[in-house]
Amino acid sequence: MTNKNPYIPFPSKIKEVIKHTDKEYTFRMEFAGDVKPGQFFEVSIPKYGEAPISVSGIGEDFVDLTIRRVGRVTNEVFERYVGDSLLMRGPYGNGFDTSLYEEGEVVVVAGGTGVSPVRGVIDALTDTAEPKDKHVIVGFKSPDDMLFRDDLERWNEKLDLILTVDGAPEGYEGKTGLVTAFIPDLPLRDAAKAKAVVVGPPIMMKFAVQGLLKKGFKEENIWVSQERKMCCGLGKCGHCRIGEKYVCLDGPVFNYTESKNMID
Repeated sequence: MTNKNPYIPFPSKIKEVIKHTDKEYTFRMEFAGDVKPGQFFEVSIPKYGEAPISVSGIGEDFVDLTIRRVGRVTNEVFERYVGDSLLMRGPYGNGFDTSLYEEGEVVVVAGGTGVSPVRGVIDALTDTAEPKDKHVIVGFKSPDDMLFRDDLERWNEKLDLILTVDGAPEGYEGKTGLVTAFIPDLPLRDAAKAKAVVVGPPIMMKFAVQGLLKKGFKEENIWVSQERKMCCGLGKCGHCRIGEKYVCLDGPVFNYTESKNMID
């Protein structure tokens, strides 16, 4: 349950902890309220600070927060276990409107931890009338860095999934290469009418969008997430500001017609 005062966090109990890699865990947190894929929460621990974390899963009484252990706050979060509580604010941001992707051809391109905010989008695609019209390209640095392995197996059964890694040990039988390398050969019937979602490191998003445009996508049919620029969640600190936009308030999800002019 959220507080009426947006500055005051609320306690949320950890229902489950799911380990993906040595540095990435999903914390399933108690939460009842409206939330969309692509939105985010501020997770805080007294004396350590807070960090913005994207929603990676949504249930009737929980949200999944997939966290990478990279700093003071997240290091301390990793010391919490099932039954413990974390403080949270949110959800913040506009998120993805999954109803936009129910019909027609859709392409999702995601890299690394960028898979987290689009996990709910991809799950929604599996329930559409023509799931094979939904093409998903997911990339990780190596086989050991893969997230959501159970989901990847399920998505592979229902969608046109391309799973690739940047590099792999000898004997690895899966696909290798950057996600952008697979865009030109996507089996689309009409790219001009297709829609796309792109999330990942900034350089990956830049070249993925370029590849989609070359493929024939229209700018207004592409959505991206600037999740790496999220900060206080309320647009007060100013760290998320890019030009006239505040990522925490106006995003983090933007149509490409807006984001192309957001030069950071």
